[in-house]
Amino acid sequence: MDLQIWLDGKLVPKKEACISVYDHGLLYGDGIFEGIRQYNGRVFEKEAHLQRLYESAQAIRLTIPYAKEQLARALDETLAANHFRDAYIRLVVTRGVGYLGISPKNCETPSVFIIADTIQMYPHEMYDKGMSIITASTIRNHPNSLSPKVKSLNYLNNILAKWEAIDAGVPEAVMLNHLGYVCECTGDNIFIVKNGQLLTPPEDAGILVGITRQAVLGLAREANIPAFERSLTRFDLYSADECFLTGTGAEVVPVTRIDNRPIGSGVGPLTRQLSEAFHRRVREG
Repeated sequence: MDLQIWLDGKLVPKKEACISVYDHGLLYGDGIFEGIRQYNGRVFEKEAHLQRLYESAQAIRLTIPYAKEQLARALDETLAANHFRDAYIRLVVTRGVGYLGISPKNCETPSVFIIADTIQMYPHEMYDKGMSIITASTIRNHPNSLSPKVKSLNYLNNILAKWEAIDAGVPEAVMLNHLGYVCECTGDNIFIVKNGQLLTPPEDAGILVGITRQAVLGLAREANIPAFERSLTRFDLYSADECFLTGTGAEVVPVTRIDNRPIGSGVGPLTRQLSEAFHRRVREG
């Protein structure tokens, strides 16, 4: 069955879902998006994702031409049309069609599209045995350039760091901020465990505040695991007892080696506990 894409208010077959080559999302990366998961027929943290989308739009002076409730219904409509119960959803808003100049004033109507499909970020064995990652030389963009809280279509910074991971033969790379502190990975947030405490970089480190990150912090506190947002260095990563990444696509994936240094003695107990708790939460509600 050909996938159905929700494009500017209607469902169209995948092969017919096209945007103009004059769209500023394509020409200049001028737009925003959300990656969302559906589990067992339910959209995970739908309200939180939509809230972040509208906040991102407001931050870049982009007016989404639909109310939040309309987009919520559009998500459900897209999933139903494709008969999904477990899916990855990509919701994108571009500035719309303009001219070959950079001015956003030339774009009259933003474009909105929703893709529902399947996704597998990493091989299954990585969730059992852990993954190796590196520290990238490409740093995160300075927060005074573009707020990291904006989930924009400008991902070249992350892509260059991802190339470093690919060249090193690993699936992910840690990115530092302009001060040299640990920020996040190219597509995931990062956590470590040290002396029974769960630690993750704070918002002011320049991270994208992930929905899965927030869910895992909540699960840790429910389980009485001491959890703190704290500035981290590479030394903290190298000397950690455990490490794992979180993301909409990745979910909770353990890290057992960073820059060819072993982390702990394999996948740690708190990583397994939180991974299992997360999967219970998304499957059972």
